[in-house]
Parts: sequence; C-alpha cells; structure tokens
Amino acid sequence: MGSMKISADHLVLALQHGIDRFTRRLRRGPPPMPTHRRFLIVQIDGLSRVVLEQGLASGRMPFVKRMLEGDGYRMEPMSVSLPTSTPAFQMATFYGLRPDIPGFHYYSRERQTDIHFPRSGHAAWVEARHAGGGRGILRGGSAYGCCFTGGADNNLFTFTSLTKPSGRGLLSAVSPFVVVTWVAGKNVALTVCELAKEGLRLITRRGQAEHGWQWLKLKLFMSIWVRNFFTMAVSRDLYEGVPAIYVNYLGYDEVAHRYGPGSDPAMQALHEVDQSIEQLWSVMRRVPEHRYDAYILADHGQSACTPFSDLTGGKRLERWIFDGFLNPELAGAPDAVRVGLWKGLRERQAETKGMIQRFMNYLDEDYFRRPDPEAHEQDGVRAISAGPNAFLYVTDAKKPLDAAAVEERFPGLAERLSRDRGIGFILARSANGNGPLCWWQGQRCELSPTQLGPFAGREDAALVVEGIENLMKMHSAGDLVIYGTDSPDGDVSFIRERGAHAGPGASEMHTFIVGPAEVTLPSPISHPVQLYNHFIRYQQT
Repeated sequence: MGSMKISADHLVLALQHGIDRFTRRLRRGPPPMPTHRRFLIVQIDGLSRVVLEQGLASGRMPFVKRMLEGDGYRMEPMSVSLPTSTPAFQMATFYGLRPDIPGFHYYSRERQTDIHFPRSGHAAWVEARHAGGGRGILRGGSAYGCCFTGGADNNLFTFTSLTKPSGRGLLSAVSPFVVVTWVAGKNVALTVCELAKEGLRLITRRGQAEHGWQWLKLKLFMSIWVRNFFTMAVSRDLYEGVPAIYVNYLGYDEVAHRYGPGSDPAMQALHEVDQSIEQLWSVMRRVPEHRYDAYILADHGQSACTPFSDLTGGKRLERWIFDGFLNPELAGAPDAVRVGLWKGLRERQAETKGMIQRFMNYLDEDYFRRPDPEAHEQDGVRAISAGPNAFLYVTDAKKPLDAAAVEERFPGLAERLSRDRGIGFILARSANGNGPLCWWQGQRCELSPTQLGPFAGREDAALVVEGIENLMKMHSAGDLVIYGTDSPDGDVSFIRERGAHAGPGASEMHTFIVGPAEVTLPSPISHPVQLYNHFIRYQQT
C-alpha cells in the first residue's frame, strides 16, 4: 500500500514537473543552475529527544531509524533554551538573534496590547520588528507551516501570511494544478476512509469513538489534509531546485497537546510524519543534481501535564490569582462590584486596555464564547496564561518592573503564590540587575551559576538557569512569570491541555537535529541562535 501510494505521488510530480518546465520557458526563464548546495529542513513540531528515541525503538519511525543506522546521517543533541516555543525558536534560527518573544501569548508594552500567535497581523508585526530588514536563511526559498517567513519568497500556512503564492500571472496560478488536484482528490478519498472506519468503530463500540471526535478532527485536518499538501508542495520544490526549504509538520504537536506527548494518538501522528519524510527523501534521490543537504529537527519538546483548572474545580489561573490573592474578599461578586471596590484599594489607576492558537487547540465552543480565553485584566493588572507559563503585568508601568517594585505594589504576592498547589515557581527581575529572583514553595533565591534554586538536582541545571536569565532579560516578559513546572501536583499547564511546552522541563528543552554525517554542525547547541550561521552559509553572496 505504502509503495503504491508513493509511486502514484511520484507519477503526479513528474507530470507537474513537465508542466512547470514548459511554464518556465514561457514566462520565467531557465531553471536554477545546480552550482551550489541547497538545504531542506523538516521540523517535527513539539518532538522531544526522549520521544524521538521512543519512536525509533518502538518502530513508529522506521525510515528515520534507517537513515541513522546506515544512510549517512547522524543525530546531534540540541537544547533550545527558554521559552520552549515555536516562535522564539524560529525567530532565532531564521534571523540569528535572541528574540523578545517570551511565549506564545504575551503582552507588548510597545503596542499596549497582547501578542497572540497566530492572530491576524501579530506574527507579521513581530517579524518586522525583530528582523528589521536582516537576511533570513530562507531568502529565495519556501516556508510551510511556520510562524515567520525567514525571508522566503513562497509561504504557505505561515502565521505572518496565510498564503503568499510564488510566481506571477495566470500561468503561475495554473502551474500547480496537477499537484493540487491530485492531493485534493487523494485527501478526499482518505477522509472518506477515515470517516467510514470511525463509523464502524462507533457501531462495534456502541456509540463510543476510540479517541473522540476531537481526535478525528485533528487527524483529518492535520495528519491528512495539511500534511499531504505540505509533502507534495515540498516535493515539487525539490524537483524545482528551490534553494532553501523549511517545512514544519504540525500534526504530532497538535495531537500531543490534546492527548499527551507519549500517547498512542500522538505516536500514530509521528508515524505518519515519518512516512512523509520518506517520500521527501525519495524525491531528493531523484534530483541529485540539486545537491540538497537535508535536516530533521524539533523546535521544542513537550511535557505530560495536568490542566490547572482540574486542580481548582474548573477555575482558570487568571481569575484564581485575582480572587485568591489580589482581591480575595471579592471572590464570587459581580464584576461591576468587584471593579468598583478594587479601585479604592489601589493608589495608581489605569484604564483597562484591552484565530486560533495552534491551528486546532481552540476549535471548541469555549474559544468563541469568551472575548479572550487566556487572559484577564482588572485596573491595569493583566494576567495571561500561555501554557505551563503565565505572565502578570502592571500595564500602567512604562517599563518592566523589578522584584522590589512588584513587592511594593503587591506585598508578599510572589511568595504566597509560590506556596499554592499547581504552582512550580515564580520569577521576577532582580532590583540590582543581577540574576533573576525565584520563589518556590515559599523559598526565595537569586538564580546564578552557583545558586541553582529548585533546579539544583538536575543534570542540566546550568542550562536551565541560563535559559531563565535569557527569558527575564526580555522586555516583554511579565513582571512576574509563573510556571506550573514541577509543582507539588506534578507538571501543570494553565491552559486546557495534556501536553505542554514553553517551560524548562527536560523533555521540553532537549531536542535534536539530524543532518548529513559529513556536515559539521555547531556543538554543543545550547540555543537555536547557533543554527543561523550554519544555514546562512548556504546562500550565495
């Protein structure tokens, strides 16, 4: 079955290749000359090194295992620093800078509003602000499923621009007709098959789906439609000799968020990514004249977690902070009463300021009912949950507050928060400009290479502290940064998910990069910014 499917895809790609050559002769000139090396980067979103190793050992990733065992590739460990989040990783890799992106959802004092990927315009603003005209590693190339363009000419499902077709005119629009028609037809057939199988499961299990309808939606959208379109689009780019290609397969990450990073649905999604990688490698072998170096990497891993609302009877962290710590006497009161009384307790006042997070995470009724499902603001204090991390901002402050200023406004808040269930540790900027302050279970220390606080027992404690120092230097990080990692209740996420990332968990920070054995990669890799110089060298000067 698999070989037939691959052969049919190659037949379609060969036909499309002939059409493209004819089109180019009419409008675009000759094909690119194979005079320099090119690269393909396959990102498996959210895959930790430990789960990769499980996938190799269990037979879920047979092709990648063959690559590593005898096809001229090797795996290098990589640590991705903090936050362990796709936007931060890709900005550092694409442009070679340490970004001011503390999470997937945060508050920007510059814009006086939230940045929440991939809401319309947010990624474009972040990329323009950071890149500033700098050279991205994908200049002249293609990006699929990424947060940013990296300078690519052609982008599909990037947060910066949903679609940006390459080429010009009617012939450019007609050129991929064969591939699009084939993939659409194949996806329709696969969708019908999945729906039929799910119907049989419902009958045999008396109306109970194997993993639920959310799993079916994820599988149909991410593992069939998006994955197959990405695979065929990248295959076409490989035939064309596009100089730089970056494809981000999102399916594993999306399923792992809902069911857990080591769950059977997540491992099944990983197996399907392995099949797509095999197809891309097969295409590369057919066009050796383009001299592609191929890489597989992960932007971060995930930790299995418990949703915070499970520990609090359904209450979200943002409301829990206000009810339990900032104005506990108003818990349960109507919002108008709460706001009126709260204003009298504050010396400084400020006017309250005011689609889909990871493609599918919020495709549920709750997202559309709430004006913002992850934030709450009251009288110039804004709390934002972004995963296992949350941020507390004083929005009337022109610049980030240090720990002393936070303590003056909210005496004992960090220490009291750190004692509660579901809270791993709290971070704040030190008043003296030294290492950040950390509270955990009521204890406090100033983190440094010699003061490791709650991380003292970890082998990678130095990397964790370095990552926290990088995070707390970000202007956009909260005045208090709250983590559910290593809480008394285990790893906790402040949004509703069973797999989480953005924190310093070992399975979140430690990933991998697979590359050709003859290629020299930076070593050791402790921050994705180190990848930039390696990949920018592929561009001709």
